[in-house]
Amino acid sequence: MGTRGPIPERSEARRRRNKGDGPALVQAPAGAPSDLPDLPEPDPLWHPIATDWYLSLQESGQAAFYQPSDWAMARYAAELMSRGLSSDRPPNGQYVAALNSVMASLLTTEGDRRRVRIELERQKPAGPQLATVKPLDAYRDIAGG
Repeated sequence: MGTRGPIPERSEARRRRNKGDGPALVQAPAGAPSDLPDLPEPDPLWHPIATDWYLSLQESGQAAFYQPSDWAMARYAAELMSRGLSSDRPPNGQYVAALNSVMASLLTTEGDRRRVRIELERQKPAGPQLATVKPLDAYRDIAGG
């Protein structure tokens, strides 16, 4: 699967599982990997949104795939983002497209990851579960529905 075209469905949402459609899917656990290298702290002069974005990468599951060069690219993207957000002028389309391209190469969105066949396993909620529709269906059957 290339980097263009529609975003593929998550593996559990696909209907056909018998069709061989390219390289195997890589699944990684969601959440921060435990063996991250010592990463540089965000620049204190960065815009708060750029700092938040950079720190969020360290907590994301795709960080398990990052190499030192990827972290250097992330710092570069955060610097670009910070300069654009701190500027008095509104960002132009070329700037936004270039920044989006750098962020996409770091697989920062679910769509970017699905295009290269990487899925992060979603963490199960720790709190109480919401009721399902099945008990209502059973009640309707009993009540004469």
